Order: sequence, then C-alpha cells, then structure tokens
Amino acid sequence: MKIKTLLFALSWMGMSGAAAQSFYDINTVQEIKVSFSQPNWSYLLDSLKNVSDGGYLVVPQVEINGQVFDSVGIKYKGYSSYDPGNLKNPIHIELNHIIKGQNYLGVKDIKLSNVFYDPTFVREVLSYEILRKYMDEPLANYAKLWLDGEYWGVYVNVESVSKPFLRKHFHTDGDNPFFKCNPVDVAGTNGHADLKLDEDHITDSAFYYDRYELKSDYGWAQFLGLMDTLTNYPNKVHRVIDVDRALWMIAFNNVFVNLDSYTGVFAQNYYLYQDKNDRWLPVVWDLNMSFGGFNNLDGSQLMTIQQMKQLDPLAQANNSFRPLIQSLLQNPTYKRMYLAHMRTILQENFASTMLYRPRALQLQALISADVLADDKKFYSNAQFVSNIDQAVNQNDLASQVPGITDLMTGRYNFLSNNANFTATPPSISNVSDLWDGEVYVTANVSNATTVTLYYRYDSSRIFQSLQMWDDGQHHDGTAGDGKYGQSFPYNGLVGQYYVYAENANAGMFSPQRAEHEFYTATLNPANPNVGDLVINEFLASNTNAEVDEVGQHEDWIELYNNSDIPINMTGLYLTDDATKPDKWLFPLGTTIPAKGFLIVWADEDQSQGPLHASFKLSNGGEFLMLSNGTTGVIDSLTFGPQHVDTTYGRYPNGTGPFVFMPRTFNAVNSLTIPAFEPTEDASLKIFPNPAFDNLSITSDQPLGLIRLSDALGHQVIRVDRQDERTARLSLKNLPSGIYFLNIADRATQVVSVIR
Repeated sequence: MKIKTLLFALSWMGMSGAAAQSFYDINTVQEIKVSFSQPNWSYLLDSLKNVSDGGYLVVPQVEINGQVFDSVGIKYKGYSSYDPGNLKNPIHIELNHIIKGQNYLGVKDIKLSNVFYDPTFVREVLSYEILRKYMDEPLANYAKLWLDGEYWGVYVNVESVSKPFLRKHFHTDGDNPFFKCNPVDVAGTNGHADLKLDEDHITDSAFYYDRYELKSDYGWAQFLGLMDTLTNYPNKVHRVIDVDRALWMIAFNNVFVNLDSYTGVFAQNYYLYQDKNDRWLPVVWDLNMSFGGFNNLDGSQLMTIQQMKQLDPLAQANNSFRPLIQSLLQNPTYKRMYLAHMRTILQENFASTMLYRPRALQLQALISADVLADDKKFYSNAQFVSNIDQAVNQNDLASQVPGITDLMTGRYNFLSNNANFTATPPSISNVSDLWDGEVYVTANVSNATTVTLYYRYDSSRIFQSLQMWDDGQHHDGTAGDGKYGQSFPYNGLVGQYYVYAENANAGMFSPQRAEHEFYTATLNPANPNVGDLVINEFLASNTNAEVDEVGQHEDWIELYNNSDIPINMTGLYLTDDATKPDKWLFPLGTTIPAKGFLIVWADEDQSQGPLHASFKLSNGGEFLMLSNGTTGVIDSLTFGPQHVDTTYGRYPNGTGPFVFMPRTFNAVNSLTIPAFEPTEDASLKIFPNPAFDNLSITSDQPLGLIRLSDALGHQVIRVDRQDERTARLSLKNLPSGIYFLNIADRATQVVSVIR
C-alpha cells in the first residue's frame, strides 16, 4: 500500500520535463515585454474592456524571457480589480490569437493579476500553493511586465483554467460543459453566481447569461439541471457535483476568510466543469483578496478584522441563496466531513506562524527588489513589508487589509475553541491492504460509531463506499478489537482507497487530505520485464499519413512486445503528463502478442474506439510514459519538435535509440524504406485504415486505375475502375505491413494492413 502525496506528484513532475511547469516555476520571475503599434493603446484597451465581448487589441510583438512572438492579442481582464483610473490593470495575453498554435513552453493564455488590494504581493500565490494540497488548482508565480518599454511592475502570473488545465486534471478531452461563475456586474441587479434556480426561469438559460459564462460549446441544459438539484432536491447533491471538491472549496474559503468567492456576498470567482461521470467539479479562482482582503460576507455590513477572525465556520449554511453550501451542510455526514477538512487545513498550515510565515517572507524576498521599483503598485513600500503581520488601510476605504499573521493567529485560536471543533474525532492508524481473492483493507480505529471504506480503480472514476466492520469476519482480527476490515472486488487494476470514520460529533479521514490524496493497492500482475514492452514509434504531426477507424488523420503511438510471450496490458497506463501517471488506462483484456505491435490513437476522442487515448501529442515536443499508474515506469521518453508525417521511433526495432524515420505503422521499424510524401485528394474516401480483409474507396469522380504497392515498391493489386466511383479491394492474401495506394496518379495514400 502506498499513499499518493504531493511530494510524490512533485517527484513525477521533476521526471517529466513538462515545459509548461517552468513558466509557472515559483522560483523564477518571468519577464514579459509588450510592444504596441498604437500610441493610444491604454485608451483602446479601456474601450475594449467596456464593450461586451470587446475582444483583443492585436500588438505586433510580445517578448517572454527573450523569446519574441508576433501578432499577439492583449486585453484588460477582471471585475473589481479593473478600473480605467488604475495605472496598473490586470491583463490577459493570448499568444495564439492570430497565429494559431503559437505558444511559450506550451502556454497560450497568460493571465496577469495586478495584485489589487494586497499590499504583501503574496496572498494569491501563497493561497493557491496551500489550496493545491487539497484540490486541483492553477499554478501561480510572478512576472515583471514592460509596456511599450516602460516598466509596469510585478504581476501575479496564474495558470489559465482552460482546456489544457481541464485535460491535465480531469481525465477528459476538455470539451464537456464548462462555466466561469462570475456576474457581469457584481454590484448590479442581475443577480449573483449563487447556483440558485429561479422558479420563474426554470428552463430559460438566457436569464442566467449575466451570471455565468459558458466556456464550452454546449452545457446550459446540464447547468440548469445542476441548479435545479441544488435548489429543489438537495438530498441528491451527490449525483450532480463532486461533493468532496465542493467541501474543500467552502472549507478553504471559510478558513482563509476568502469572501470574494462563492461564500461571500457576490457568490463568484469559481469555475464548474462537468466530468465524464456527469458530476460538476469546482475550481477556485482569483485569490488576490484571500486572507481577509475582502470583508463583505452577506451585504449587511462590512466586517471588522475582529469579526473576520471570528467568522462562523458554518457561515451561509442557512442561506437559501447559497444552495451548494446549504445542501451540503444540512447533511450530517457531509457537515462532519467539511469540519474535518477545515481542521486539516488549520492543523497543517496555521497551528503555528512557523508553518506559513517563513514561506510568505520567502515569496516576498523573491520579488522584493522588483516590487520596490514598481511605482504603479497600489500600496507603499512600507506597507508591502508590514502587511505580512500588521493591518494597513485600504486604498480610498475606511476599512483595513488585515495583517496575514494577525488574522490567521486569531482565526486559528477562534476555530480551535469553537464548539464545532472541540469534540474529539475518531483516531485512524495502521491502514493496510492485502489480496485474498478480493482486496481487503484494514485499519485500527477508535472513538468511532461508523467506519467507511471508499474505493475506486483509477482517478477518472467516482469513489464507491462500503461500511467497514470489527466483527472478526473481514480479515480484521478478533471481533471488538478495534481493527476494522472490508474488501472490494479485484479486477486486475490499481485500486485507490481511503478510510473515513465518524462519531456523533466529528469525522476523520485517512489520509487526511482525502479524496485529493488516497492510498493505492497495487493489484495488477507484475510489470513486464525491463525492455520487454516499449514505446516503439509515434507520429505527433499527422497531416496526410495514417487515418483511424473513422478516416481521420490523428496522432498515434506504437507499442512493441520484445518478448516471446504475449503481454497483458490490463492495469497499464499511457500519459503525456508525469504528474498524472494514470491519465489513460488500457482497456481490460488488451494484449500484445509475442513480437507484436499495438497502435493507440492519441486524439482525445475515446468515443471512436477503445484504443483512443484521452490526450494528444504535441508536435512541439513533450513527455510520454507507459507505466502501471503509480511508481512502476515501464518506458518513457522526452522528445523535442517533430516533423510533419515523419515518425520518431526506435532503431533497431524495439531496442535502439529514437531517431526520425519513415513511418512503419504497425510494422518493424526500418530506415531502408524510402521517405514517402503522400498526396491527398479531398474527394476521395478510403476506409478503414488500418485495414483488415477489405478496403473501400469512394470518390465524387471516376476512379480510374488503382494500384496498391508494398513498402519495397512491388505492385500487389492492380484494378481498373475507369467509369466507377466506388471500389472494394480484397486484402485477405496480403501480409501485415505498410502499402502505398495510388489512384489514377492523382492521389497516393498510405494504407496499413493488420492481421
């Protein structure tokens, strides 16, 4: 049994060489320089911001750490943090706005926060860093910005919550329903992003356009269904939302007094994405006013610092206009889970100022000289230093921004003595697992009335629950000895699980960061011997090469079995992100014969067949790994920029180093096959490819002479379809391999035959 931890994820991160990570490396301050062709660029940016869907201002050049990009889109972003009177406004840079695919280290969208209402410059970065211990959240670091040659100061550089983020964390292609929950006018009368369904607008999605921004191609019907469940069927909340992520979100908002959020008056600054299980997954966003930077809970009156220290841990639990909080906290078990999450956040981060103050000072030291030189920031140099510990006056407001340590010391003391936290929770220890026909999990538990095992088989699935017993019949020792046991079925995969125990007054998780962290039981058979199963060849830029079952040119990955016996792929995974080793699971029962090949299409379209991975390959270079989903790496490589319709593969086949080579799809790698550039005719449809016994050809004009040649140039089929627009070729007598299909000398295509 192993525990999936943050340190484990970081160790994978170091192996991956994932380029985007370096753009958000906390130890590096990025340098971004924007050159405008418009002398009145500031006026133009303000004008675009004040127009609904105003779009981007195109600038001739943006330089990032010395690398120059042409024709880039730029605009102001933000709501309360933007103001035309500001010297320093938040900025969104879109590198691929004009030149599609243009990116810096894999990043296309750059979101720069202007450190509004944060004298310390650390609230946002530190908050994201802590929150990532408990749920999937954006990376964040710092950037220095120059606009038209003038230094514009230090910004917070936050990873965009967009398709790359969704793909990385949520095991989908990123095309599912996706909403940004921010009212267009937070102070207006059009309502807030509170997730409450209006009884007079049950199916009228247009009524909600000013509260929620649809970021996907579809999703309003599903989103209205979410609001309907939260508003009218709160006991079914688990069917429509990831309860654990939601509990972590509201626990974080409360502990950190992060009121510019769903918890606060405007119910905003979060995303919701629907996963393949039809559950909505929350992502917290915009933390520049965390640690009490915003002090409006419900609109009744602004809170004093003392009131923020004593914010009720059950704030908004009885507010029908916060149906997510209300529906969760009215459930006794969810309420105990929520309080357990709050207790974990408090104990791990705020039981002593030594747990977080040195980190805040470390972040400040990284940017200190650059902040002191920033003459456009909202606060003075003295306030930058003092607000770590002491309150400072807010700009143009009578209230104050609390000192971080003063607020959180008071917050910890208040919550520790609050009646919701004085009850003694259960104790859980010695969690372990063993296989005996099923997977048995045992744990020593005391002071509990109920103990529950939660399990699943990979990170894309929902945890299922089973009650654990101390009855001597579940590998739990003697009845009544405090050792609890339960089992879940063995299905040849890696099992993930955690234990939750509760009594009438408190709950406890093991591991305490569950569900974000969990234990793993390695259930699959032993990994193949080193070198027996390898990534053999791949194509990361498929323009006119092989097509999949539906005739699409998609990237592909070829695996090869070097051994003399079949290899069962059950329990093995492919990934392009080392922090997510279990990104795509091979279908149960998949095997590769001895000395055989297996093709996986890397197209993010799993609806097209079982061997279509949930990720694409980057032709600019990235990472690829075959593993057992945890620590067992079977094969991996990091590759650089790729060539169109040219593969990168092992030569000699199965054992050699990777080299650029002619494509040998599902066949032995060879450098002797001449490089071949296929030609396309859009009127032709050739399918299936790869082919088995037959190949069909259709065209909107007569086909003429059809010739099929093998990889050595020998003609193996020749037919004349002078007056016909369809043809069907029998391939039953052909061996597996790559063939060249020529049609009337007007088009040539590569065809793969599989046996």
